[in-house]
Amino acid sequence: MEIVAERPEHAAAIETLLDLSFGAERHARTSYRLRRGVPPCAALCHVALEEGELRGSLRFWPVIAAGQAALLLGPLAVAPEHRGRGFGVALIRHGLALAERGDHRFVLLVGDPDYYGRFGFTRNLTRGLTLPGPFEDRRFLGLELTPGALDGLTGNVTSAAASACRVRAAAALA
Repeated sequence: MEIVAERPEHAAAIETLLDLSFGAERHARTSYRLRRGVPPCAALCHVALEEGELRGSLRFWPVIAAGQAALLLGPLAVAPEHRGRGFGVALIRHGLALAERGDHRFVLLVGDPDYYGRFGFTRNLTRGLTLPGPFEDRRFLGLELTPGALDGLTGNVTSAAASACRVRAAAALA
């Protein structure tokens, strides 16, 4: 397995993988509302390759949570026939390490609490935050990269300018 930065030539395969994993209707989901019109944080977006073939993809997006810069993790997708082989785990660990080195304070996501709990994501950290649309309460999770970053934070999660992550993410690669 090789984890590499996402490149333009991966785009078509990633879109196919995302459609396969989440369906074409994925664009109507609440988390996609936060991504609309904003490019992902390029320095934090990676793919998992095996023998040159795309096996998984992970992206991060800039958001503002109650006035604080944050990252939205996702989508994470692994080809169905390769799930359970560690591609998703490797992508998340790699992405979170880069985000932490890039001085990001916390990461949010909408996902399976059983899966993401192993990385430290919990619903308890996002109780004071709201998303711009419907979501299953138990699936809105947060992870503090800086201890206490989500303490007492209340308010809305909104889209952020792409520049919110480019500068910070650049530090992750230095």
